[in-house]
Amino acid sequence: MMFGTLARYFLTRYAITTVWFLLGVSAIIFLADFSETARRMSGLPGYSVPAALGLTALRMPLILQQTIPFVALFVGMTTLISLNRRYELVVTRAAGISAWQFILPFVGGALVLGLLSVTVLNPVAAWGESKALSVEAGWREDGGSSRQQQVLPWLRQSSGGQDTIIGAKSFEDNGTLLHDVVLIHLDKDGNILLRQDAQSAKLEDGYWLLNNVSEIRPGHVPVREATTRISTNLRREFVQERMTQPETVAFFDLSHKIDVAQSFGISSKALETQYHFLLSMPFLLVAMTLIAATVSLKFSRFAQSRSVILGGIVSGFVLYVVTVLVRAFGSSGVFPPIVAVWVPVVVALALGATILLHQEDG
Repeated sequence: MMFGTLARYFLTRYAITTVWFLLGVSAIIFLADFSETARRMSGLPGYSVPAALGLTALRMPLILQQTIPFVALFVGMTTLISLNRRYELVVTRAAGISAWQFILPFVGGALVLGLLSVTVLNPVAAWGESKALSVEAGWREDGGSSRQQQVLPWLRQSSGGQDTIIGAKSFEDNGTLLHDVVLIHLDKDGNILLRQDAQSAKLEDGYWLLNNVSEIRPGHVPVREATTRISTNLRREFVQERMTQPETVAFFDLSHKIDVAQSFGISSKALETQYHFLLSMPFLLVAMTLIAATVSLKFSRFAQSRSVILGGIVSGFVLYVVTVLVRAFGSSGVFPPIVAVWVPVVVALALGATILLHQEDG
């Protein structure tokens, strides 16, 4: 009964600290992103200060989602250090409650924070980012520049026993109208059969319509065509979805998009990596909490220096960098997505638990 009351008290302290940290981080993100939006888009006809504020508000959840692991780390350290300095943890230990018991509320709070970030914040972030991109495209279109000047991610399609790799310098209509297009046709052994360079390519129902095409076959003279058609099994909906980054896809839509990508024979490694990363988010926050506990539980009693706290911050930062780096390997197919995502999290959990066992139980 005593532990139940104490656990609720610790969980309440954790929740209050989390809210304050989220509010502070959100304010910093809002100010920084608004300044960047004003710098990049102030010259567009559709730009105005109220519209820029709304655009920043739409983008803020996606940026906030990326800071959640650090929020969990700093919330855990701040709450535990505060309890230590007020001798509340000392009294708790004197009452016969072990460190493993009073850490449970903080672990539970981290799990809840992770679940909320995946099931609530992530869908809101994906929706807000899509709306923000639409608003920005509208501003550019009003200024006479609706074309997105960014390189098209390479597409690979399998049709008629051949593979075709498609790239472009720019695109419109979410990737269904390409400009300065390159198509490379491969046989089943991976040998190049044909290269086509087109001024534009538009995705129609079952085919790409190429304009002003130059065709080059190995050992033949280049041939120019005004228009030509290339059969495809890519749907407009899939190409439009392919243009979005995995981070902007809602968690509940990822499994469907993975199935669609695999049905077309296109790599879904990036989507799978993002899916497993979101699944592992609650456990990553628990690992951050354990790291916070390793440098916070005995801080006041043994008068440890600030370097210990700095060590905890550096450890959390290193863990975050490692997870981002290994996720990049998983997205590119170097490692299986499930291995790339879960191994750093499991190792961090094991190390945090091991250090706590050494500190508390010898």
